[in-house]
Amino acid sequence: MPSAPLLCCSQNTTMKQWVTNQDGLDKLRLVDTPEPSQLNEGEVLVKIHCVSLNFRDTEVCMGLYGHHKTITPGSEIIPTSDCCGSVVKLGPETGDSGLKEGDRVVSIFNQTHLTGQIIEKDMASGLGLPLSGCLTQYRVFPAYGLVKVPSYLSDEEAACLPVAAVTAWMSINSFQPIGQPIRGKDKVVVLQGTGGVSIAGLQVAKALGLTTIITSSSDEKLKRAKELGADHTINYKKEPNWDEAVLELTNGRGADVVLEVSGAQTLGKSFRCVAFGGLISAIGYVSGKLDAADERINANVLALVRNVTFKGIINGPKDRFEEVLRLYESKQIQPVIDRTFEFEQADEALKYLFSGNHFGKIVVKVQ
Repeated sequence: MPSAPLLCCSQNTTMKQWVTNQDGLDKLRLVDTPEPSQLNEGEVLVKIHCVSLNFRDTEVCMGLYGHHKTITPGSEIIPTSDCCGSVVKLGPETGDSGLKEGDRVVSIFNQTHLTGQIIEKDMASGLGLPLSGCLTQYRVFPAYGLVKVPSYLSDEEAACLPVAAVTAWMSINSFQPIGQPIRGKDKVVVLQGTGGVSIAGLQVAKALGLTTIITSSSDEKLKRAKELGADHTINYKKEPNWDEAVLELTNGRGADVVLEVSGAQTLGKSFRCVAFGGLISAIGYVSGKLDAADERINANVLALVRNVTFKGIINGPKDRFEEVLRLYESKQIQPVIDRTFEFEQADEALKYLFSGNHFGKIVVKVQ
C-alpha cells in the first residue's frame, strides 16, 4: 500500500523559476510559484544551487526542439536539464537510495535511463523537455534520477557534468564494457569545436591517455585547448579541408573516434577522416540540420568505404554517469567553465550560449 505523501514545505511559501512557451530566447519569464508541498513514494526534494546550459536548451526555448511527439508546441515548460543541488527532504520509500538530507547531488538527463541502451520510453523522462527542467529554486526528483557529487567538485563544476561529461564518455566508450574504456596514445579522437561536450571529451580523452585533435575557427580557443592538453589543433577556417589535415597528422590512418557535434556541414569530412573500422559519434548539429548545397552526403557509401560505425549518442545511463564520475575523481578533472551568470540573468546566459562565443560550459547560479 503506498505511503502517504510527506509534507515538505509550506504551501504559503513561494519560489522563483524560469519558464518558456518555446517562443524565443527573448520571451523567457521569471515567475513566482508555490514551493513543492508534498513528496510521494521514492521522491526527493532538492534545493537547486547551480544549473549549466546546453545547446539543446536554446532550441527548446525557441521551439525548435521537435524530437518528442508528446510535446505540444508552445506549451509552457521550465527549461534546462543539468543541475547540482542538495537534498532537503526524502519522501517515503527512499531508504535504499543511499541518499540523506544535505547530500550534494546532480541530476541525470533521462531520469529513467538507469542502465544499458536507451529505449524510446526513456525519452519521455528527459529533463527540460518533455519533463520540466531545473531552472528553478527547488525541484522534486525520483531518488533514482540523482547521483551523488564527488566532494572535490564545486557546485558550479558538478552542474556541468550530466550532459557534457556523460555524452563525451559515451561517444568515446559506447561499445566498451563498464570499467574497460579504450586507452593508449595509438587511439586518436577528433573533437569538433570548443563547446561543453567537446571540451569534456578532450579532458576525458587525455585522462585515458588518448591522442587528441581538436578543431575550431578560433586560434585563441585552440590555444586554450592546447593548454588543456590537446595534442594537435586545426583551424578549419584556415584549413577548410581539415579532414585531410587529420589524415596527415595520423599518417593516413585516420581517427579512431570522431565526436561529430557540427552536423550536416561537417559530416562528409568526418566520414573521410575516420579510421577504417572507426566510430563517428553523432552528438549534435550546431552547423545546421541541412547539408551544404554543393554536397549531398551519401552516408551508406561513406560508411562502407571505411567500415565505419555511425552511432547516435543520446547521453547515457546512470551507471555510466557514475562510471565517468569515478574517472573524474581519480584524475581530479575540473570541468571548464567559460562564464557564470546570476539566476536573474538566466535569459542572458541562454543568449550568450546561442552566440557560440563560449569555451566550455556556461553556468547559472540559482542560489
